[in-house]
Amino acid sequence: RHSGRKMNLWGPQSFITTKAMAAHLVVILQRHKRALTGKEPVALLPAPLPQSGDTPAGRAHLKQCEQLKLTRKQKRLCRREPGLAETLRDSVRLSLMECHYQLRSERWNCSLDGRRSLLKRGFKETAFLFAMSSAALTHSLAKACSSGRMERCTCDDSSDLEHREAWQWGVCGDNLKYSTKFLKNFLGQRKISKDLRARADMHNTEAGIRAVKSGLKTTCKCHGVSGSCTVRTCWKQLSPFHETGRMLKFKYESAVKVVSVTNSATGEAELVGPRRSGQLPRPTDLVYLEDSPSFCRPSRYSPGTGGRVCAKETTCDSLCCGRGYNTALRTTAFSCHCQVQWCCHVECQTCIQEEEVYTCKH
Repeated sequence: RHSGRKMNLWGPQSFITTKAMAAHLVVILQRHKRALTGKEPVALLPAPLPQSGDTPAGRAHLKQCEQLKLTRKQKRLCRREPGLAETLRDSVRLSLMECHYQLRSERWNCSLDGRRSLLKRGFKETAFLFAMSSAALTHSLAKACSSGRMERCTCDDSSDLEHREAWQWGVCGDNLKYSTKFLKNFLGQRKISKDLRARADMHNTEAGIRAVKSGLKTTCKCHGVSGSCTVRTCWKQLSPFHETGRMLKFKYESAVKVVSVTNSATGEAELVGPRRSGQLPRPTDLVYLEDSPSFCRPSRYSPGTGGRVCAKETTCDSLCCGRGYNTALRTTAFSCHCQVQWCCHVECQTCIQEEEVYTCKH
């Protein structure tokens, strides 16, 4: 069944795909909003704060810093960095959405239910959270610098770029150098010799930063008559965060279980892999200390997989943990048979189809 309708090329409906994606992300955030307590550790900062209304910008910034659950040092840094509170909020949204996306087919799908209990354990999922959070914060800080939303930093300080020229040409590089330096100071990372859990958390935080660094690439733009490269301007640009997320998902799947041993030469504790190999984990590896629960049933760590939507041929067996799944019919409407009409609109028909939806039994 279908009905004819028109879409203006220049109207808001021309962005229906982007809007649909944005709406999906908003639903995810709203669905989990109540589970954010505002007391998560720095690696998982609280959810977006309410926007300030008629409060002057300076006072609004200070108020936002006070509302964030930060240490005394972090609040001091936040007050000194106009734009930082907003960037922290952006990084939370980025981290949350990417975590949900990458683990959408896993038994633990980055649910906020049980997050506090999960962070107290040394599971593989905890390692992924620390890496994803630090990566999102690194990425957001670098982007905030290059977009001019942070007052104390600007474009990347490549030797061949002058900041004024970079802004003029619109080729302001993402300032990863400043972002990394500021983040380490903000998180207060320091050398830890004996605390195994703290060493593992620090290692995974560094792995998230390294994942962002590995996506830094040089982009160039030619200037000259008819696009000739008589003058070429180059700048540093970060990869889309989805690529960083995919890399961290791969690291999550190949995470290394570690134990602590004392280095006979230095007398300091080190993280090493399986006992039969005794090798040190690579700086880019994610490391964990204990095996994860199944996440099949509701527990202090997750709500379980009951009611989760699955794919019959690929994920139902794993997600449903052998309990089976329910089948239901769902009717959906979508645009189809679209044609561009002169001058300025697209004419589409609305098609309706029925599809089977599979959900895990409780």
